[in-house]
Parts: sequence; C-alpha cells; structure tokens
Amino acid sequence: MSGDPDVSALAINVTVPEELRWTDSRRGEEFLLTTLNVRLLKDGHLAAKAYGRPTAGGRGAYVSFRVPDRPELAVLVARAASRAAEMWGSHRGLD
Repeated sequence: MSGDPDVSALAINVTVPEELRWTDSRRGEEFLLTTLNVRLLKDGHLAAKAYGRPTAGGRGAYVSFRVPDRPELAVLVARAASRAAEMWGSHRGLD
C-alpha cells in the first residue's frame, strides 16, 4: 500500500442523557431518540443523526431522525467529538 489511506469519515456513537432525550414521529408512529451517531467528515465538519425505537415498545426498528437545532444537543455533539478525539489520541494502535 502506497501513500496515505483515503479516510472518508470517522464515526462515534453517543448515548443521549435521559434529560436531553426527545420524541419524534414517522408514519404515525412515535419514537424515543436515545442515541446519536456523529461523523467527522473528510472536510472537517461534523454531521449527526439521532436514532431511536418506537415508544409503544416491542422490538420495532431502530430508525434515524434529524437532530433538532437545540443548543444543549449541539453542546453534547461537540463534547462527544472532543472526548472521542482524546480517546483516539491516546490509543495504543494495533496490539
């Protein structure tokens, strides 16, 4: 392999604290959003999607939603990305 690998994105999964969770609906079904997937894109920007399960219970699909424009969620995304960068920077490579 020659040169640097072409890394298109880095991704982290973040649990949304209970006090920041929200609900959203799709096709008449309500979902509780509990997880964020945050990606560092090749151009250096962050992109986030929220994931959740139906509030009615059962083993329904894990569905993605847009992350609402709320300051406390923006802070969560930024803090999670910073924490992931710290963890990545201190990793020991392949053991």
